[in-house]
Amino acid sequence: MSYTVKNLRETADSAPRFGLGEMGEAHFPREELDAKETGLAYHVLRPGKRQPFGHRHDQAEEIYVVLSGGGRMRLDEDVIDVGELDAIRVEPAIKRAFEAGPDGLALLVFGPHHEKDGEVLNDFWQD
Repeated sequence: MSYTVKNLRETADSAPRFGLGEMGEAHFPREELDAKETGLAYHVLRPGKRQPFGHRHDQAEEIYVVLSGGGRMRLDEDVIDVGELDAIRVEPAIKRAFEAGPDGLALLVFGPHHEKDGEVLNDFWQD
């Protein structure tokens, strides 16, 4: 039997490395969990902060689950409110990003792992 157990709070936070520590946390523990085919992310946004860029995929459908707090999610041109235990399925080509409300926002992201399957979209949140 093979399995791996990691507390997500103890996995590497990528946000500071990319100058985004003030925004919150961004954990991508796939390799730390020895996962081969499953992608996983754990994001924490501080109150009132938003992800500074959006992204989309070529192949990977993702499911986002809000663990705590709430805020808004932009999906292409739509902006929706999200709250605790909301699960949002997103098709690969849909552009997406989150903004935290006054209580912050913590969420998990699940989907298949496809190497180099993603596009970062700068200036995605334009007010």
